[in-house]
Amino acid sequence: MAKVRLMQGNQACAIGAIAAGVRFFAGYPITPSTEIAEILAEKLPAVGGKFIQMEDEIASMGAVLGASLTGVKSITATSGPGFSLKQELIGYAAMAEIPVVIVNVQRLGPSTGKPTAPAQGDVMQARWGTHGDHGVIALSPSSVRECFDLTVKAVNFSERFRMPVILLLDEVIGHMREGVEIPEVSQIKIENRKQPIVGPEEYEAYRPDSDGVPPMAAFGSGYRYHITGLVHDYHGMPSESDELTEELIDRLHSKIERVKDEITLYDEEFIDDAEVVVIAFGASARVAIDAVKAAREQGVKAGLLKLITIWPFPSEVVSKVGQKAQKIIVPEMNYGQLVGEIERYIPREKVISVRRYDGGLFKPEQILEAIVAAGGERV
Repeated sequence: MAKVRLMQGNQACAIGAIAAGVRFFAGYPITPSTEIAEILAEKLPAVGGKFIQMEDEIASMGAVLGASLTGVKSITATSGPGFSLKQELIGYAAMAEIPVVIVNVQRLGPSTGKPTAPAQGDVMQARWGTHGDHGVIALSPSSVRECFDLTVKAVNFSERFRMPVILLLDEVIGHMREGVEIPEVSQIKIENRKQPIVGPEEYEAYRPDSDGVPPMAAFGSGYRYHITGLVHDYHGMPSESDELTEELIDRLHSKIERVKDEITLYDEEFIDDAEVVVIAFGASARVAIDAVKAAREQGVKAGLLKLITIWPFPSEVVSKVGQKAQKIIVPEMNYGQLVGEIERYIPREKVISVRRYDGGLFKPEQILEAIVAAGGERV
């Protein structure tokens, strides 16, 4: 029987990484993600893994990509300026299709900002931080248990789709502590990258299967192939072909778009009859549910759509909620990032942005005020 443990969000993330099969971490300490590195420095060697503190975030990103190419599940963790430094190699991982997980425990910015203050200002950076066009998966937990579960999912998604996956925490979720029941190993679903079924002579590192994902041989296993951030053919060799370029960029998107329903994770509370719906994620969603319950006590039919998958954006789910609701409230700890994406799928006149960007966490009263002002039918 699983035991209930008092656990921090960052701790749950580290434990989840090990449960998912991660055996390599490279990183550089940065508030508020440092506990992930500290815990993995202790825990990884105990399970045959490796931990290395690099000289900076750029080098740590290169190290996890190199480890992943040898067949080892790899992860790094950072925040704010460190996430910015990693962007070039995140793009490299997307183009070269190298599985890796990047944990970003968000803090107030820009630049050094307030290193210990919570924020949700990296929503758009998670999608567009690196240049060019490619698919992105970014998941955002709102509880300590979700930190564990979503770390496992992030590792699974990265391995399954051969791509970098971003775990988008915020300082509150990373540092809060809750009683958590960690599932037994036998209950955890683990996915591994596809292996080639042909010999080294026939292997083409970037020839996709029907799901759009190429099998991936590990360096050192007898398979040799070229790795580059340039547009490349099935052998990994650089190419200037316009047709091949279009095919490659299409596939970097379509390999996740074709299973978007499966990887779109969300929770709903009181949605069925809701006239006013709050759409939130991370720590803001934790506060929002209290505000929704308080609004209902005041006679407002309020509901909550908690987004867990931030990218690819859950447009179908958001559109469906927007069609039924009279008003949409979007609380977020930034100057207004998620709300802009929501307004692409819901008429702007329905959407109300509630922002906090001073380094503080929302109070339920702030969101409740917006819900009540938006109206809705009385119970």
